Amino acid sequence: MRLPSTAISLVVSTYNWPRALELVLDSVRHQRSLPGEVLVADDGSGEETRALIARTMATFPVPLVHIWHEDTGFRLAAIRNKAIAAARGDYIVQIDGDILLHPGFFDGHAAFAQRGSWAQGSRAMLGPDCTAKLLQGTRCPLGLFTPDLAGRPNALHAPWLSRFVGGPRDGMTRIRGAHMAFWRDDLLRVNGYDEEIEGWGREDSELATRLLNAGVHRRNIKFSAVAYHLWHKPANYEHIDRNHQRLLRTRDLRLTRTATGLDRYLPSATP
Repeated sequence: MRLPSTAISLVVSTYNWPRALELVLDSVRHQRSLPGEVLVADDGSGEETRALIARTMATFPVPLVHIWHEDTGFRLAAIRNKAIAAARGDYIVQIDGDILLHPGFFDGHAAFAQRGSWAQGSRAMLGPDCTAKLLQGTRCPLGLFTPDLAGRPNALHAPWLSRFVGGPRDGMTRIRGAHMAFWRDDLLRVNGYDEEIEGWGREDSELATRLLNAGVHRRNIKFSAVAYHLWHKPANYEHIDRNHQRLLRTRDLRLTRTATGLDRYLPSATP
């Protein structure tokens, strides 16, 4: 049975790039089918981002929720957990705050969602020229024939092809937290993201591995939920080795649940 798009909560992570976030939210406005809500998981952005979200709320077509915490360093795992805890939808689609959505994006996810699985999405990579035009408010039409584009096959919107997609089934190959989707109750079962992982990298692979260990299998969604990634400079890899060791621990011990996860943000089970 097809999932209603209104059962989807979109979680958009962001940090101090309000113009990119504005473009992302504008791409949500132009969807053929809207999600039930959008939650901005804000890892400590300043006043400009807060003001943008406040302005946007007034005319946004679905509830827009700003989830913020203080900037004490890269804490993507924690702010995503806070947004997941606040989400009301049955299905969580997460993207980064630099991912622009094809108008059929939520139609694709609604048709693809399947119990017992989570979805790894793909994205086409916009280059610096097209990204600069979009940020400046100049047209750069997005699609299969966009000139400044890498990963071009990921820009093909052909939903009928989605059923034939194979690809990796593990939690370590081509995992990209910039575009993933999960049933919320599966995330609750494994306790969301591991907040011991701070700094860029591996929080997404570690979560994926725990989901697999818990019996939630991976499916790869392509051609029906097309997304475009704005160009930016490479991330800071300072903590990648430490975070990778955390991932290997989860894999080797076949862990299914983190002790430092989203349950700290849920209502207490006791009165």
